[in-house]
Amino acid sequence: VIDSYGIELLHPIREGRSAQQIGKKGKSNWRWIIGLKLCWLINDTGQVVSWAWDTANVHDQVFLPLVAALEDQSIVLADTGFNDADGIPANLQLCPRGTWNERMLVETTLSLVTTVCHLKKVFHRTRHHFQARLAYVVAMFNILLGLNRHLQPDAPPQDRLLHLAPFAL
Repeated sequence: VIDSYGIELLHPIREGRSAQQIGKKGKSNWRWIIGLKLCWLINDTGQVVSWAWDTANVHDQVFLPLVAALEDQSIVLADTGFNDADGIPANLQLCPRGTWNERMLVETTLSLVTTVCHLKKVFHRTRHHFQARLAYVVAMFNILLGLNRHLQPDAPPQDRLLHLAPFAL
């Protein structure tokens, strides 16, 4: 499953006040933000397989190379925002709203990242610091999923994912 996630760096009123601003103006969840987009490609157990980020003004089609890299290995479910007029990878399955409920797994993971890592609003001002923060979040998320698998070996995979909330305390 693949989806993108808006990360707010500044309030839209503060756009352009600094020459060091790394975020751009774009829409995320039907509201304007000045920030960046994080895109996660996760497997059926919730682990992050691949990820990328770009400014908030880009369309989800920018992240199609993540899907193309897995073309011979598996199908990837995505919302219709990943549709491209130039064509999409053969393994990408576009899912209209209300179909393929398996897509909710990526929404759950991104919601947990918001709660556990406070990733919705960050204050990094350089690209390499932001890249490092995202890399740490991905590594931490996959390690916590592995820890849950070790602590609860008999639980179904979807229940193990939901037990990340205690780590926010």
